[in-house]
Amino acid sequence: MRAIVYDRFGTTPEVREVEAPTAPEGGVVIRVAASGLCRSDWHAWAGHDDTVHLPHVPGHEFVGTIEQVGAGVSNWSVGDRVTSPFVCGCGVCEWCLGGNAQVCPNQTQPGFTGWGSHAELVAIHAADTNLVAVPDTISDDAAASLGCRFATAFRAVHARADVQPGEWVAVFGAGGVGLSAIMIASALGARVVAIDRNPDALTLARSVGAEATVVAAASVVAASVVDQVISITDGGAHVALDAVGSASTSTDALLSLRRRGRHVQIGLLSADELPRLPLDRVIGWELDLLGSHGMAAADYAAMLTLVADGTLRPQDLVGGAVTLAEGATLLPLTATAPPTGITVIHPAD
Repeated sequence: MRAIVYDRFGTTPEVREVEAPTAPEGGVVIRVAASGLCRSDWHAWAGHDDTVHLPHVPGHEFVGTIEQVGAGVSNWSVGDRVTSPFVCGCGVCEWCLGGNAQVCPNQTQPGFTGWGSHAELVAIHAADTNLVAVPDTISDDAAASLGCRFATAFRAVHARADVQPGEWVAVFGAGGVGLSAIMIASALGARVVAIDRNPDALTLARSVGAEATVVAAASVVAASVVDQVISITDGGAHVALDAVGSASTSTDALLSLRRRGRHVQIGLLSADELPRLPLDRVIGWELDLLGSHGMAAADYAAMLTLVADGTLRPQDLVGGAVTLAEGATLLPLTATAPPTGITVIHPAD
């Protein structure tokens, strides 16, 4: 099969022919129709994830059709159109059996623990636990954005933060996961303020539901960003989400909360950029600090219902589609490129 491959961390990826996967016991092989290009792929490429072994094929957001079914799979057949969370549970531990495969201690992750979906084919383990049927009404490009950014944002906003109508939600970062969180929070009746360094990203944020925006220019001190959010929200946000993953954005998000607010950390942080959180504020104001790590396949139904009826429109977040070769060029730039929506790769092109 053709795939994007890198042999060393931080070096230019290339497209080449590699050995195609075979279906593992209990798993499947999927022919990829579209695969999202995500900042998390950049973290793996940069060497920030110790589960990645070289040479490596990235990619963890995808949609496609099942091409091969392994022994022991009960619920899926060749030709089924499916997607999968980027966190795939083992299917047999207490967390998977309890519906929380996103924190499975024996999880696999395409594009991290194994070769991913920036390829013509990808293998998925424990198919009966991890696969999700994709309705025909959802396009390939929209479905390819669901496995990581959109599903993570949905769980963060809906399940972890339990956002309520009328609450203020401050979203730091208007990239793929941030725009998803803005759209979802707005659809749930929240009032959203978006914060980003890129004015074009904030224009996109307004188009998907942000009521207010703050430009976090590099020349502006952090406190002024926090002060603007507090002013806009009349005392601080009820919920703050860090969709970037940096020491500054996570701290600013927490400081933007009102008393008894909820902070949700979505963006990944590298080991050399961990924040010094103001835990005195956390204690004195009774703030909640929450993590959000994807979403189990068992929880996709509520999200897909809102997508199917048009309440949520992930297709509006897709900025464009590229070939495997173009994706290989874009991957090293993902962390610094101005956000313009979600880019998807079409391996067959």
